[in-house]
Amino acid sequence: MNVVLIGPRGSGKSTVGEILARRMGRSFVDTDEAIRIRAGKTIQAIFEDEGEAGFRKREAEAVARAAQETEAVVAVGGGAVEDPDNVRRLERTGVLVFLTARPVVLYKRVVSDSRSGASRPALTGLDPFQEMETVVRKRADAYASAARATVDTEGKTEAEVAAEVEKTFRRLAAEGQDG
Repeated sequence: MNVVLIGPRGSGKSTVGEILARRMGRSFVDTDEAIRIRAGKTIQAIFEDEGEAGFRKREAEAVARAAQETEAVVAVGGGAVEDPDNVRRLERTGVLVFLTARPVVLYKRVVSDSRSGASRPALTGLDPFQEMETVVRKRADAYASAARATVDTEGKTEAEVAAEVEKTFRRLAAEGQDG
């Protein structure tokens, strides 16, 4: 089974995913990075050139490829869970773990990460903090219904979050084999 990390921007999916993959001796797949490489341009440029619909089409293709992995750690873009087909594909081969934090914490993480902040397209016409609050609220039900487990990332290092995700995954995988 794959470990699939879901959650909003700034929740740590990519960083935690890389650490977790090393800890578990697994490959790491970041669907946003896979989209960027395949398209030969940034996510922001895809949004500018193709709109959100074009990006979501590319995202669905990247999720389908990632769901074919085995024994991997997969980090998906924040909006991937809004498409029920993406969730179904990921659930077939993985355990979805929701990385969460309050919007104010997520916002601070995104704006303090120059690499991340510059490459993420605006999803609304709101100021960045209001956008974070709005998007997190809009996707809350999708995250909650898709996830088999939730890990709060606040006040923890990425390594601590990775350790907690690994422990949670191993418990859920063992429960799955028993049932």
